[in-house]
Amino acid sequence: MVAKISIGNSLYGALNYNGEKINKERGRVLDTNKIFNDGSGTVDIRRAYEDFMRWIPTSSRTERPMMHISLNPHPDDRLSDTDFTRLAHDYMQMMGFAEMPYLIVKHEDIDRHHVHIVALRVGTDGRCISDRNNFYKNKKVCRELEQKYGLKVAEREKVTPDMPIRKIDPDGDLKRQVANTVKMVGMRYKFQTLGEYNAILSLYNVKCEPADGRVNGREYHGLVYFVTDDDGKVIANPFKASRLGKFAGREAIDARFGRAKERIDPTPTKRTVADVLAAATGKDDFVAKLKERHIDVVFRYTDEGRIYGATFIDHNTMSVLNGSRLGKEFSANALNERFNNPQVQPEATLPVTVNPTSPEDSEAANTQEPSQNHQAESQRQTAVAPSRDSLGDTDFSLPGLDLFQPGMAVNPDEEEFRRRMQRKKKNGHRPKF
Repeated sequence: MVAKISIGNSLYGALNYNGEKINKERGRVLDTNKIFNDGSGTVDIRRAYEDFMRWIPTSSRTERPMMHISLNPHPDDRLSDTDFTRLAHDYMQMMGFAEMPYLIVKHEDIDRHHVHIVALRVGTDGRCISDRNNFYKNKKVCRELEQKYGLKVAEREKVTPDMPIRKIDPDGDLKRQVANTVKMVGMRYKFQTLGEYNAILSLYNVKCEPADGRVNGREYHGLVYFVTDDDGKVIANPFKASRLGKFAGREAIDARFGRAKERIDPTPTKRTVADVLAAATGKDDFVAKLKERHIDVVFRYTDEGRIYGATFIDHNTMSVLNGSRLGKEFSANALNERFNNPQVQPEATLPVTVNPTSPEDSEAANTQEPSQNHQAESQRQTAVAPSRDSLGDTDFSLPGLDLFQPGMAVNPDEEEFRRRMQRKKKNGHRPKF
């Protein structure tokens, strides 16, 4: 049997979590200790909360006054409700929690039935029950209870670097799967932002969001994890990082961001992405060719279908990189123009304009000798407005070729406006109308 003990300050949250299991007919109350129980298998969350609070003295200064314990027998073990109830009471007795108020709830949301115990860890004298050596004590108690009830020996699954990461199975133990996914992703991959972190998590149908706020006048900054379907829609209640483990918390993830900045080398990824992009015939081909080279790309879209985010996950270097980190040509805007607006031509392919487009060009032109100026001007006029004879009767109907039609090629006012707009764009200013 595996027993997990979590301590916290959200008594109501723990009660509500178990209450939702009961309301969805995936759990029921087996028994209570010093808490009202009407024997129906259901729980009045508000009533239970008030009962618990009566046992907490006003003089207590304990910041985390409650425990949330889960008892998980081996999947092959089949216990009756009576067995589960006796097992839970024996566990609380052997751990030294027998005199504390607690609530026992059986969970049936997965094939491996198990029980949760919500309990206080603050005595009537306001002192917190010592949790010294709880890890070793907990393990010893589990071994003794396995022998007493004839249960198979069960150890907590160890996460190793060579374990494969799989998508979340909606019918399995969601909390355990999310915890394992978050732990393995953190062990293997390097990422520098929450967006990059979410990109790699999304491959396995997990999403992470910050949870900032204030409780009892104190600020908190945490993380919350969600299980999603293949379309990114949330399909289950969220898990606070504290319920998964310290490795999933804000402090641990922020530390990974900092370490990754020193360890990531984007050069190999950039080289591969550039080669694939040059040969790709479209977005689907781009994605497929990258996958062949063990690189996933996660696009984010607006409601109109515009690409506003692109993150590359290089499984060769175990690096997660936002497109802009690789270069401007790999940013979301550049990829959107490449794949969603292929008809837009780069500015570099437009014909050379008549007049200089920058002060430097004007100054260079004014320093030429008069004969050179006259010759250059004559050449420019010939290039812009060729004679009717040189054009013949050809009918230019392709887009852009009307620039070479007979007559005045450039409207001076329009040209001056265009040059002004280019200078503003170059200097980072937007035009004012």
